[in-house]
Amino acid sequence: MFEVLAVPAINRLLRSHTWALDRLREHAGKTALLACPPFTLLVSVTQSGELAASPLGTTADVTIGVTPGLLLRAASSDAAAWSAAQVTGDVEFAGALDYVRRNIEWDYEEDLSRLFGDIAAHRLASAAKRAHLWGRDTALKVSQSVAEYVTYEKPLVVSAHAQEQFNREVDVLRDDVERIEKRLALLGRRLSESA
Repeated sequence: MFEVLAVPAINRLLRSHTWALDRLREHAGKTALLACPPFTLLVSVTQSGELAASPLGTTADVTIGVTPGLLLRAASSDAAAWSAAQVTGDVEFAGALDYVRRNIEWDYEEDLSRLFGDIAAHRLASAAKRAHLWGRDTALKVSQSVAEYVTYEKPLVVSAHAQEQFNREVDVLRDDVERIEKRLALLGRRLSESA
């Protein structure tokens, strides 16, 4: 069911990048299953390098399992998100799919220009880029504020400065204890010699 929506969009993106078609063409006839409960995407690579929906029950050559949260992280350009995916099956095919996923870029401004014209598409794309940068900047500032709050205002986390100060004080205390132990040992020897 999900294939009806996803496959045409993916193929349109693949057709705009001939290198991606060439890379997938090497794996023609192989089937991939992307499982993200409650959705699954079961596709096969055609002779042209495009994808085609596979009938239910087809055995997948590679299975890629992700959680919805992981998929959202990947959609927000979190490069580390895909490393947590569960991949089983044909390693070379999985590698080709991952290479295409990492290197393909959607020129959404070009697609928008077909619908709205060049000027409107450029303005929409610029607004989307600014919104993305604003969101990323806001997330960074919020995370820094939260880190500052839990470090200084409500100390749930030790600051680096406080940690260094504590370590220095522990080192001084350890050295003082060692000196006292040596003095006590020396005093004990002197007392035993004089007795």
